[in-house]
Amino acid sequence: MFCKNCGKQLNEGTRFCTSCGANVSDQGRLGGGNPETQASPASGVPSELNYKIFGDNLPAVSIRLGAGESIYTQAGGMTWMDSGIVMETNMTGGFMKGLGRMLSGESLFMATYTARIPDQEIVIASSFPGHIVAIDVAPCPIIAQKKAFLCAQPSTVLGTYVARGLKAGFFGGEGFILQRISGSGLVFLEIDGSMVERELAPGETIKVDTGNVAAFEETVQYQAEMVKGFKNILFGGEGLFLTTLTGPGKVWLQTMSISEFAKNILPFMPGSKQ
Repeated sequence: MFCKNCGKQLNEGTRFCTSCGANVSDQGRLGGGNPETQASPASGVPSELNYKIFGDNLPAVSIRLGAGESIYTQAGGMTWMDSGIVMETNMTGGFMKGLGRMLSGESLFMATYTARIPDQEIVIASSFPGHIVAIDVAPCPIIAQKKAFLCAQPSTVLGTYVARGLKAGFFGGEGFILQRISGSGLVFLEIDGSMVERELAPGETIKVDTGNVAAFEETVQYQAEMVKGFKNILFGGEGLFLTTLTGPGKVWLQTMSISEFAKNILPFMPGSKQ
């Protein structure tokens, strides 16, 4: 929870703000009865976020925070910010939730940035060439590839998702552990290369090369399917398996995989054997 007077992050049950001394109980608690929301870096009904994504294929997101507004990201994710923003780093949700984040490609610690005064800018840049997409998770939780999470409003919850089925876990392209973002408000995801958003109708299926699935709504079925045909397996160039996504729900596809990109340029690195 946060003090509405100065924006200081407070422990649950605090009666008076440790920064400005305001009576927190009179302000009303941010959040509600949803335990999952309360487990996030902060809780409450999200306000409309003032943001701008810029940088083309080397993207970053500029977010202008009002007094008391916050954004959270993994430790070390901030690029620059105004002096009226304060940072607080903690193991959000405890050790086990932090460990789950590590398995899904994020850091053990998360950093929450809160504006003490109005109209403060914070910029968070993508860690590789591609795109940044803003998704409202209120209508439906989002399942994303490892390391896709960039930053989000405090009313969202970053957790883990375990792929169902051995084929999806071993051959779906992302392993058994993915990222699950739920709650309410905006989350910003990093996309490798260019991005395409598709809306799948109930029962509609799209087959995707492993590694080219960036994210999908939780209503979408995520599975792996073996390529049919002996010649297709040997000479098709797509490997043994394809990822299948079956609607209903939205999916976000990416034109490249950063791991495949790294594998392709490795032979050209100094000291590599051709």
